[in-house]
Amino acid sequence: MATATRTPSAAVNGAAADTPMPPGLRHADDSKPGYTRKRERNGFVYYDTNGKRIVDKDVIQRINSLAIPPAYEQVWICPDARGHVQATGRDARRRKQYRYHPQWRETRDADKYERLAEFGRALPRIRASVARDLKLPGMPGDKVIAAVVQLLDTTQVRIGSVEYARENQSYGLTTLRKKHLKIEAGQLRFRFRGKSGIEHDVTVDNPRIKRIVQRCAELPGHDLFQYLDEDGARHTVGSADINEYLRRASGADFTAKDYRTWAGSVFALAALRKLVCESAADARRHIVATVKDVATLLRNTPAVCRRCYIHPEIISAFEADQLQSLIPGQSRRGLKVDEVALAMLLAQAQKRAARLARDARGKVRKPPAGDSIDRSLTDLLKKSRAVRKNVGAAQEKTAARNVRRDSDVRARRALKEGSAEVKRAAQ
Repeated sequence: MATATRTPSAAVNGAAADTPMPPGLRHADDSKPGYTRKRERNGFVYYDTNGKRIVDKDVIQRINSLAIPPAYEQVWICPDARGHVQATGRDARRRKQYRYHPQWRETRDADKYERLAEFGRALPRIRASVARDLKLPGMPGDKVIAAVVQLLDTTQVRIGSVEYARENQSYGLTTLRKKHLKIEAGQLRFRFRGKSGIEHDVTVDNPRIKRIVQRCAELPGHDLFQYLDEDGARHTVGSADINEYLRRASGADFTAKDYRTWAGSVFALAALRKLVCESAADARRHIVATVKDVATLLRNTPAVCRRCYIHPEIISAFEADQLQSLIPGQSRRGLKVDEVALAMLLAQAQKRAARLARDARGKVRKPPAGDSIDRSLTDLLKKSRAVRKNVGAAQEKTAARNVRRDSDVRARRALKEGSAEVKRAAQ
């Protein structure tokens, strides 16, 4: 069945540019004509792009397998079974929902996990940049953006989007309002409703961040995170500002979402490598409990966290009793001990994958040995044909000699017989 995900329209339409399209799939765009549905007494009927009712059982089965909720409105269904987006619709809150092709979802998840090792290598550079920019004088953009990145790194709160704040009154770091902030006992306390209506209550005890956030709160306007440009004009920090900062600091195309994947994976590894399993059933129980803890940390469901926020290599290594061997002596500059352990695990996985890829390429190429055998056989056949040709020529020469010899013998015999006949006649 296709998976459901809420994503802003622009992100979906541009998704194929971020991740290579899997073989067999095609980019789908719901701004183009698609199938529609209409409710009838016994359910829904579907219509093609020409407005004709669809009666093909295979097409109907594909649409039904998408499990589009009955309450969705403005439903668009991809006419192509190979489209990376299979359907879109609006839920009761008018939020746009998506049904993706399973192969596309798998590819996106795999791509995200592959880049996690790269993110771990870039994280020290990002943190060093944040530390420098937090010390900047005044309230310039880089300073305030660095403060938001620091909160992103330490609180695991989503970055937020203007669309969700406007349509759903759900917030993230960049869309927080001043009303969401309280300062209690010298600490920052953020209380707000996040995605899916989940209530957040986040406390931050960082003196430098506290001073910056307090100065943000003193600026006019209801948005919390604002900065002043060189002319003194106010600007609100948006998710695009955060992602651009991460790209500049890391030198790579990382986004705020990579922080949540990194945090979920680090937490899971830290929890699991402390556990000892007596049996496979024991391991499964520990995994289920850890996934639930990660879901609490990231404020998401266990199913989503297991699929999207915990690197599968962690689960595999735990089941194989290999996590305990990841014992980094100490933290590295810019990485904590558990983060170093995750970096080690991902590096091992990358080396193993590279080795398997080389072996696979070697197997494809190994027919060099076979090719050389084929060439040897070809040469042997050529030589064999040459030998046969030479033998044939020799046989022909021998036959010719034999013919000439037989002719000579017959001629001499005939001559002798002729001479004898002449003698008898003379007598």
